[in-house]
Amino acid sequence: MSAAPARRPLVAANWKMHLLRRDAVAYCRALRDGLGSPAAEVVLFPSHPLLPAVSEALEDSRIGVGGQDLHPDPQGAHTGDVSGPQLRDAGCSWALCGHSERRRDHAESDELVGRKVEAASRHGLLPLLCVGEQREERAAGRTFEVLERQLAAGLASRPGRFALAYEPVWAIGTGETATPQIAQEAHAFLRRRLSAALGLAAAGAIRILYGGSVTPENAASLIAPPDVDGFLVGGASLDPGKFQAIIRSCGSAG
Repeated sequence: MSAAPARRPLVAANWKMHLLRRDAVAYCRALRDGLGSPAAEVVLFPSHPLLPAVSEALEDSRIGVGGQDLHPDPQGAHTGDVSGPQLRDAGCSWALCGHSERRRDHAESDELVGRKVEAASRHGLLPLLCVGEQREERAAGRTFEVLERQLAAGLASRPGRFALAYEPVWAIGTGETATPQIAQEAHAFLRRRLSAALGLAAAGAIRILYGGSVTPENAASLIAPPDVDGFLVGGASLDPGKFQAIIRSCGSAG
């Protein structure tokens, strides 16, 4: 799989439940001023109330915007949820599906995550499907079993364009990071499963991101393996300087 055609790196910032409007606008201004022409595609995932302000602040830039979640239905009596059409209307082109914190805090099943992937695609959003094992699952030697199950559910609707994020749950927000070897092993497995499901050419074009305590200090080593195509960044993405350093670890344009 390492001989696949070159894939443009993708670096995504998951702000989670952080920042207020003024902070978000200032962040976007700093990011636009300092980013230059990166080799990587860049996407921000703010919390839902911030989406209009972030979309406006990034207008006419090459930085994408995505929603942190979406409901499978386009509308309805679903208090507190957000639909794909609403995300599009707020300026989004991406949607996170199945982040580990959604699976944990809201008991999202693999089947529900798959429905969200389908909904994102149906409404013109690019799904970023998150998969990853818990610490006890890794200790029990079940990592590949978990990844295969989660990936299969996410691909059930045969989505068109999408990206994957491998986020070992034991490394999210803990300061504990997977080694480049662990990341490559998981990413290579996912690409093999993608190839089996979608064909070699399609699998070679899909970007697989690593997420889990990514920092400016470890990004260069984590991006080095052939099947790691970028990052889904949590805590470090809240600082535009640190986030730019992570983006630069993916190379420079031209």
